[in-house]
Amino acid sequence: MSPRKAYEAELRDLDQLVEKMATRTREAIELAVESFEKLDLDLAERVRGIDEEMYALNVEIERRCLEVIALQSPVAKDLRTIGTYLKVITDFDRIGRYARDIAEVTIHAQTMAHFKALVSIPHMAEMAERMVDLSVEAFLERDTTPTKEVFELEDRVDSLYDEIFREVITYMMEDSRKIGLGINYTLVARYLERIADHACNISERVIYMVTGQRVVKE
Repeated sequence: MSPRKAYEAELRDLDQLVEKMATRTREAIELAVESFEKLDLDLAERVRGIDEEMYALNVEIERRCLEVIALQSPVAKDLRTIGTYLKVITDFDRIGRYARDIAEVTIHAQTMAHFKALVSIPHMAEMAERMVDLSVEAFLERDTTPTKEVFELEDRVDSLYDEIFREVITYMMEDSRKIGLGINYTLVARYLERIADHACNISERVIYMVTGQRVVKE
């Protein structure tokens, strides 16, 4: 096999590993938010297990990327591509950690009851998950088109976080007994906002990988 074909085969294998990591990431977000909705400890523990799997995938992908650099000596766009793998898996790892943080909130909120039906947080989670999906699609397809929707959704997630924060503050001011759970709501919303930020990071890295141009934020 020629060096070029070997390199392309390695990238295909890496794509499969990244896709697996992305799938587990999305599952972690879904389970974490569901665990908080239901205050379900079993679901929270499953998120912890997924986080450990994601760490192992992170280590494996990093190892193989470094092998490609050592054996193939990529330059120009090829080097940007390998560098993007290394950056993207860091974002996935952070997303997984935020999902685990939400699960930890569930564990600490066991003695509390929700003071209202959760609507905004699951909606926020759906948007964050959509952003992750689009970013992964852009990365695997080497296509910047899906990133446009990612950046649009970021603004909506930020606005929803502000709404949740204001609403929770109102509840806590009206009844001091709701302060503990109100803080938990705010933490979960904040973690979802950070997940959305990392999805944007992935999209920005894809744009750089494909075009060589950095995204300039206003």
